[in-house]
Amino acid sequence: MKTTLQKKSQGGTFEQFMASMKEMGERHDKEHENYMLKLEKSSQKWEKRLQEWELRKQEEDKQREELRKQMKETDRIIGELGNRFGELAEHLVAPGIADKFNDLGHHFDGYIPGGYIIKDENKKEIAEIDILLENGECLMAVEVKSRPRIHDIEHHVKRCQILRNYRNRKNDNRKIYGAIAGAVFGDAEKTETINAGFYVIEQSGDTMKITIPEGFSPREW
Repeated sequence: MKTTLQKKSQGGTFEQFMASMKEMGERHDKEHENYMLKLEKSSQKWEKRLQEWELRKQEEDKQREELRKQMKETDRIIGELGNRFGELAEHLVAPGIADKFNDLGHHFDGYIPGGYIIKDENKKEIAEIDILLENGECLMAVEVKSRPRIHDIEHHVKRCQILRNYRNRKNDNRKIYGAIAGAVFGDAEKTETINAGFYVIEQSGDTMKITIPEGFSPREW
């Protein structure tokens, strides 16, 4: 038979155990509550970041759309300038170029105004020459660019060949030469122009000059 002391000891141990379990439960509930608070704060933080990213994306999309509109407007303006380039070349450049070539002994007695359009047998436009000088012996096809590029030189070679074929169909056997005029000429572009057999016409102060290096022989078409 258990003594009273033993019962008290066992009762005390049970109460301590229950108290400990309660304390552990409360601690667990507190930790769970803290965890849920942290989780909620983290969720709110990420939600805020996602909102910021969405706003930033919308702003970037808006900026890209604005840039696209600006580029489209720039292309339109450049297109309009290009349409008037032949007219500017005729009135501002052609007379001076004719005089410079005449100083070299070519004696061009005129130039075809307004840009020289070349069409095929079906009346389809296949090439346009900015300035075409002529005399009884030869033609000079001049391409005018603000800043000539390598591809401009390559295109002018093809343009001169098209002109040659066109004049042959008209039984015009005059020699054809080519030149490229530019307000600004890079060294590489100038070298490529000369190698292609074209005269280099470049701005020099308020006038133009024709650059003819030693040993240069213009190409004939």
